[in-house]
Amino acid sequence: MVGKLYIVATPIGNLEDITLRALRVLKDVDFIAAEDTRQTRKLLAHYGIATPLASYYDQIEAAKAPLLVKQLKSGKNIALVSDAGTPTLSDPGLRLVREAVRAAVPVVPIPGASALTAVLSASGLPTDRFAFEGFLPAKRRERRERLLRLRGDERTLIFYEAPHRLKETLEDMQEILGDREAVLGREVTKIYEEFLRGRLSEAIGAIGGQQPRGEIALVVSGFAGEEVPLENLIRAEIEKLLQERLRVKEIAEVLGEKFSYPKKDIYRMVLEKQRS
Repeated sequence: MVGKLYIVATPIGNLEDITLRALRVLKDVDFIAAEDTRQTRKLLAHYGIATPLASYYDQIEAAKAPLLVKQLKSGKNIALVSDAGTPTLSDPGLRLVREAVRAAVPVVPIPGASALTAVLSASGLPTDRFAFEGFLPAKRRERRERLLRLRGDERTLIFYEAPHRLKETLEDMQEILGDREAVLGREVTKIYEEFLRGRLSEAIGAIGGQQPRGEIALVVSGFAGEEVPLENLIRAEIEKLLQERLRVKEIAEVLGEKFSYPKKDIYRMVLEKQRS
């Protein structure tokens, strides 16, 4: 008989946020595939669990997944865990799940903590329709391109973000999406849990010149017909086209046609951008 692959959600901070079923599974499986064995070992020690651990992180996922599937097919039961929260959600595991499914190995979810649902549930923003975007691209040009594509999405938008990029990301969001309602959840379930609520501009002001610490999830209201200044969108497109090394005149031609905007004004905006 083949074994089972258990996708086990673990606490995102507070070690009490784990289900009785998850603890039983972690005790009973043959071994646990962990994103960071050091982090998982702390959880297991807290609950007196002695199940063997094996490393399973992004850089070795391609090589390790077939080996784990082979063990599953031989009858081993394996639990997959990430550092925190639910595996495969902005964490390793998707390749393993796909290969297990292809090999007809039962994949069993053990639900529990997830930062995105925790922050969304406490945000006060609409939860009937939402889109999880994970981490936006680290490079500013690619991040702004993604935000331009999301501008007309009416669903509540959820992002993860690194502390050192947070202020820049919020500024890009305000410029491209407009000054929408937003909720920033930091260190959720931990000692220094904090929620910032208000408009994107207010979140930028609250952060100021400081770099917040800890894990951050950001919930932003969806498109509700608000008008974003056309100049903001044009400037975002200018930045993208400058990265593509288009000449000033070419950018003015392309964007003048796209936005039905005076080409001489776009030409001036491009020159201002180049000087900044």
